[in-house]
Amino acid sequence: MRPIHALSLITIGLLCAPAAAGVTPIRPKQVIASGLVYPTWIGHAPGDESRLFVLEKAGRVRIITLGATPALLATNFLNIDPLVTGGASVSDEQGLLGMAFDPDYSTNGQFYVYYTGSGTNNLARYTVSSDPNVANATGVVMMTWSDPYVNHNGGDIHFKPGTRDLYMGTGDGGSANDPGNVAQNLTSRLGKMHRITPTVGGSSPYYTIPATNPFVGGSTTADDTVWSYGLRNPWRWCFDRANGDMYIADVGQNAVEEVNFEPSGATGGRNYGWRCTEGSSCTGLSGCTCNGTGLTAPIRTYSHNSAGGYSITGGRVYRGCAMPDMQGIYFYVDYGSNNSWSLRMVNGAVTEFVTRNSELQTSLGGQTVNQVVAFGEDALGELYMADHGGQIYKIVPESGEVTCVPPNPSDLDNDGAVSGPDLTILLGCWGVACGDIDGSGTTDGADLAAMLSAWTG
Repeated sequence: MRPIHALSLITIGLLCAPAAAGVTPIRPKQVIASGLVYPTWIGHAPGDESRLFVLEKAGRVRIITLGATPALLATNFLNIDPLVTGGASVSDEQGLLGMAFDPDYSTNGQFYVYYTGSGTNNLARYTVSSDPNVANATGVVMMTWSDPYVNHNGGDIHFKPGTRDLYMGTGDGGSANDPGNVAQNLTSRLGKMHRITPTVGGSSPYYTIPATNPFVGGSTTADDTVWSYGLRNPWRWCFDRANGDMYIADVGQNAVEEVNFEPSGATGGRNYGWRCTEGSSCTGLSGCTCNGTGLTAPIRTYSHNSAGGYSITGGRVYRGCAMPDMQGIYFYVDYGSNNSWSLRMVNGAVTEFVTRNSELQTSLGGQTVNQVVAFGEDALGELYMADHGGQIYKIVPESGEVTCVPPNPSDLDNDGAVSGPDLTILLGCWGVACGDIDGSGTTDGADLAAMLSAWTG
């Protein structure tokens, strides 16, 4: 391992050249017009460039095959409708809400779903069958906890790039004004971001708790899985696949919607302020000191008015190859008003803030794009949006869709270069499959040699 350590030191000082400003005119292109019922999530399995997976709120996971003519497969990948409570209407906030594939999915076949049960929220583990388009019907519940109301369920789950750490965003349990002040209560699982490390196979508890979680070993009775707290309803949040930065869109109550940002190197334990703050506004409720020094303020907010909206849908950071100038730009939208925006984070500050209404509200085919409930990305980093009415759109150049050259396998962050950030990902995946370049099933010296031979700096 000594040569690896030396290479890590060499790359500490490497910097990526800043991307050009995002100026490419864009439009949504309809990918799926019908056949989906209340989609809530879009994503892909690691390394799978041929398929997208879509959640339906009632409890089904569907597959879209990509290519010249994308198609929705008739057979469900997974159907857990009997276990899922809610999801039968547009206004219902319950249902099948989140999904994440294990970084080593190609070898262990494990994936994870978040859903509401009868008075509970649940994180469960499932596995794929011998048919890659069908999952095994029986899974195991890894975590379950009581939820007193039907709204504010959170539900988005993601692995941090280059790690086996699974993060899970939970809502404050519902009603109004967080009546139990649970978002500020570290013993409650509600209103939090959690971090665990799922095990491969095995029996309960199905995960371990990273020793570096901020409240592990403390004198309080905090839930050791808590990574950050003070969230109201982080309905859709994401990691930047290139660097591990976290963007949390937290749905507001009566006045303000917000975007929070956590750089990849943060140590955890951040308090995002709910219920004493809504955005940067004071609610007058107890729980913390409004805008106090112990709180982390949002990077962007917008009000409940015609220029804003009333329910933020957090997006994704673009890392595709069709629009190189868009590299590193974060997109998000308001579910109710259809207003949309983008921004780029540079050294912890917002730059290139742009209103995208004229581009994202009407598709290339003339369809109205509204009720956007989720953003997703494919294996190449291209972005998609799910309309709650059942349509899926891909964000493409207004001049027409561009067919990308498949990325260099050593370009793990898909930024067009094989450089320091890729090496960081590879080292973080050492011994497991998430940085596997040569297809051997694990990340090892052969992958390091392949990366060095493809190095562009």
